[in-house]
Amino acid sequence: MKGKRIRSLGLMLSCIVAAFSIGGCGDSKNDGKVEVEIVQYKPEAANYFTMVEEAFNASHDNIHLTIHSPNDAMAILKTRFIREDYPDIIGIGGDINYSYFVDAEILADISGYTGLSNIKQAYLDIGESLELVPTDGTYAAPYMANAAGVLYNREMFAEHGWEIPKTWDELMELCEEIQSEGILPFYFGFKDTWTCLAPWNSMAVDLSPADTAKQVNRGETTFTKEYREVSEKYIKLLDYGPDDPFAFAYNDACTAFARGESAMYPIGSYAAPQILSVNPDLDIDSFVMPANDSADGNTLNSGIDLQFCVTAECENPEAAYEVLDFLYKDENIQQYIDAQNAIPCKEGDFTLSPILDGMHEYIESGNMTDYQDHYYPSEMAVDAQLQTFLIEKDVDAFLSKFDKDWQRYNRDIIRLVQEYETSGAQ
Repeated sequence: MKGKRIRSLGLMLSCIVAAFSIGGCGDSKNDGKVEVEIVQYKPEAANYFTMVEEAFNASHDNIHLTIHSPNDAMAILKTRFIREDYPDIIGIGGDINYSYFVDAEILADISGYTGLSNIKQAYLDIGESLELVPTDGTYAAPYMANAAGVLYNREMFAEHGWEIPKTWDELMELCEEIQSEGILPFYFGFKDTWTCLAPWNSMAVDLSPADTAKQVNRGETTFTKEYREVSEKYIKLLDYGPDDPFAFAYNDACTAFARGESAMYPIGSYAAPQILSVNPDLDIDSFVMPANDSADGNTLNSGIDLQFCVTAECENPEAAYEVLDFLYKDENIQQYIDAQNAIPCKEGDFTLSPILDGMHEYIESGNMTDYQDHYYPSEMAVDAQLQTFLIEKDVDAFLSKFDKDWQRYNRDIIRLVQEYETSGAQ
């Protein structure tokens, strides 16, 4: 049973400099129309949201919509929250920031929004799992997802007769076969620390519980126990990449893969536009990272890339819902998919990028698990820790530090969880 919302963490904004701001549109008047403002965090989708804004305003006489797509949107949002200057709707990812906003009671309960009935249950479940403690209500409408696994050169695989691996042993055998033919199996861009998270996440969903972070917060397990196999297998992947994977950044890795310098690239679907900008004719497909020893243990690493939340201070929630209805129109969903190689969270007959062909059965069946790093506090800098670990290759030291740092940077959440558990989860 879900418990009463607990407001003990506040906004968790101590790391944000209050220099960021963006002017709201609430002061403008448009012939008596209801004003609705969205601030969304994906600047790469700014053109899409400009189209949405223009189309909505052209077709609605009673509501005027303004959408902001700034760089550093999350910093801007947090600063606006401090100033109690709230947009009507925010577009953010399904990660720890969303968890903080729910806890701080910044977001409105949108359980009454009828559009939720059209959203895939798997993504609604992911959104609910992000709550720091079980909380009554629904606070986000998942819009788009992405997926991480392994991108591969479909033409190269067909030419050499390579089969898609379904287990860890099959993946290792494939890498040996590719290497024996004088081809580099994987490219990595580990000079950019954030790229270290992609293989980590896609292996962790196969090898550790989906709620590992929550189990640790409840004192039921440790990362040393749950992440050992992930860590050991991650080091093994390095044997099949470039000699110095830390010399290459994300763009370097995308370029190298685009030019056929490796057969595979363990990264998310979000890398496809960058890769295709280098080689538009490259035939890319993908498969789920087979980190498990059994094919039945594999799951697609997919999380909510963009979701919409109505803020608790929104004065016209019905107008906000009307905006959401427009965003969820099938034709708008499809335009976003086409522009961003995204996965829709809405049920429907949408055309996905062929880059996702190898993941399609997992998407359709709902066999997907959220990114583990969506539960990591940013202050812990897990991406940098992973980079250091991959350089030093000391599993025990890495896991010990992970557990210690978790207790240090997550102590407020741990206290909140323990208070909730002690209260009898009422």
